[in-house]
Amino acid sequence: MNETAVRRALVTGAGGFAGQWLCRDLARHGWHVTGSTRDGEPGNDILAPEDHAMVTWRTEDLRDPSVRRAALDAVQPDAIFHLAGISFVPAAGTDPMQAFDVNTGVAVALLADVRARRAAGTLDPVMLMVGSAEQYGRHDFASMPMGEEVDCRPRTLYAATKMAQEIFALEAFRSDGVRVICTRSFNHSGRGQARSFLIPALVDRALAVRSGGLDTLPIGNTETMRDFLHVEDVARAYMLLAEQGMPGQVYNVCSGLGVTVGDLVFEVLEAVHVNAPLVVDPALRREVDVPFLVGRNDRLRADTGWAPQRTRADIISDLIHAASH
Repeated sequence: MNETAVRRALVTGAGGFAGQWLCRDLARHGWHVTGSTRDGEPGNDILAPEDHAMVTWRTEDLRDPSVRRAALDAVQPDAIFHLAGISFVPAAGTDPMQAFDVNTGVAVALLADVRARRAAGTLDPVMLMVGSAEQYGRHDFASMPMGEEVDCRPRTLYAATKMAQEIFALEAFRSDGVRVICTRSFNHSGRGQARSFLIPALVDRALAVRSGGLDTLPIGNTETMRDFLHVEDVARAYMLLAEQGMPGQVYNVCSGLGVTVGDLVFEVLEAVHVNAPLVVDPALRREVDVPFLVGRNDRLRADTGWAPQRTRADIISDLIHAASH
């Protein structure tokens, strides 16, 4: 789909971390953006007032069929960006039924609503279904970086809910031609991400060392390897996929570069200009952690012309700056 054909966007989970950055980018590129959020309009941690004002906000629970259908009827979207969900892996594991209800149930219901409207000839949006690299599960280091053809072996409840979302989405494409595009999004970070996530947590601890609040830096498994993108590159990838991606296709959204948590810690400490002994905290270790998760982004680059413009150092710098102001 070319850029001029897509104008009205419905973003679910718009008040979340990636959702706000996506709303900003879409609005700045001429889209008419409606942001759906269950918890009310977001504050000013991410969106500047002028960006916030460019989005039409809806506070609603899309698990309610009447609410969901009213949103589709009101917005008449050319593209639906489905980001709503429980994104923190441990949080999904603590309440399995809610995780399934939110991460899979809403997606399946949206797909059904769009299928019905498509059959009636009243609505035919592109649907970008945001999944997770956690769907890949455990693979040997020799398999890195992984392309989309690699088997998915989800090991956590969170990963299973995202895998189920993808299966239902691709079935809607095969059976009824719903223009579904799925992502398997790898780790991403930046200003505004919750402190429970890895890089913001490391930055907070390093700043606490610098201010004298901590003498050591608590850490989990230092050998785990992850692939990080700046959230601004992720938002741009989602926008480009809606405009130029191939329906029925799955895309890795990733940098293609892996970093161990241990090396990441030293990058953060260096950026904060402190040094501190690392202390393994058992509470920060997860037994179901996948040891290596690094992706290949050839398909995304080939189909959309996307390439990352920000670096891991930019992520760390942005988080330090945000914490200091």
